[in-house]
Amino acid sequence: MVIAGVSFLCLYVNAQQPKPWDVPAEYKNMKNPVAKGEESNKAGLATYTKFCASCHGKTGLGDGVKARMLKDFPGDFSGDYFQNQTDGEHFYKTKFGRNEMPKFEGKLSDENIWNLVNFMRTFKK
Repeated sequence: MVIAGVSFLCLYVNAQQPKPWDVPAEYKNMKNPVAKGEESNKAGLATYTKFCASCHGKTGLGDGVKARMLKDFPGDFSGDYFQNQTDGEHFYKTKFGRNEMPKFEGKLSDENIWNLVNFMRTFKK
């Protein structure tokens, strides 16, 4: 009985961990053309509130109201794993999405996405 419980728990935990993203080098190396600052953060906050907070949470901890319905954990934007990725990686993930992460290509301009990336950096612990 204990072995069955441990086996089930292992399967459950593995199902919650998303597979690493395969971000093309051209995006990893992209530089954010939008200057960081109050204006960019304000624009990024508006976009984040409208499109992202329902899954990623108000403070980027992955605890939004829709997060419980997702197969994969949406991520913690405050931690090192997120913060150590390049702006270009975050731009790519937001623009093109995958699986449960919707793509915002055609919904958000590149400038909006870069403002969003700048804003998400403010979640750093």
